[in-house]
Amino acid sequence: MEMRYSLFGSIAMAGLLAVSSAAAAALPVCAGPVAPLGFDVLRVDTNGVLTLKGGRTAVLEGLRLPKGNEDGAQQTRQALSGMVAGAHVTLGVSVPKEDRHGRWRAQVSVNGEWVQETLLRLGLARVALLPSHPQCAREMYAAEAAARAAKRGLWAGSTYAVRSPDDLAHDRGTFQIVQGRVIRAAVKQGRAYLNFSNDWKHDFTVTISPQDLKTFRKAKVDPRDYAGKTVRVRGMIDWYRGPEVELMGPESVEVLP
Repeated sequence: MEMRYSLFGSIAMAGLLAVSSAAAAALPVCAGPVAPLGFDVLRVDTNGVLTLKGGRTAVLEGLRLPKGNEDGAQQTRQALSGMVAGAHVTLGVSVPKEDRHGRWRAQVSVNGEWVQETLLRLGLARVALLPSHPQCAREMYAAEAAARAAKRGLWAGSTYAVRSPDDLAHDRGTFQIVQGRVIRAAVKQGRAYLNFSNDWKHDFTVTISPQDLKTFRKAKVDPRDYAGKTVRVRGMIDWYRGPEVELMGPESVEVLP
């Protein structure tokens, strides 16, 4: 995919997002009451991993960056390196602090600029929140939506375009954003199902496991209330008779007007 924007021009534009110098080290308010940690970033490694002075590593909480040879991976890494490599950054790390690879999962600020928001507004990342870290969902979705509307970065071509429920035949095993109207929502034997057509056996279905339903209940969200609403969901496309996404928490669902 041809990236139809000027990388360095976009990075310069990101300066508009900087906060006042009085809050140069501030993390976004939505990150919650986390104790800020200051670290020097030695480099940005593969897949956007930050290697910190002292040996620790960190990843950007709430984002899915293009990986490996995926479209936009090199541009994203260059932009991220330009912001944080060799710089002193502020990390906001909330419990659980580490991912399964032992890396800190952090909200990151550099010179008062919230790195997650900047990458999203430049169209260089997608939102991918986990139930254990739902912070800043509204702010991240707004930044992503602004880039998508302007066709910046990843949104300039079709590779990362929002899919419709009937346009997933070639997306198995990939992370996608799918938008459509929920025709039917039900809970059977402890598992929730959101159907986007009357052919529920073969067409796109969103499922929620009995274990993950507990997360929805804790957030006071009943998946059956999605019936009749247009939603945007995101996750890995699996296949059982037809395309399927399994959700872990309500932060992966946007209810649209």
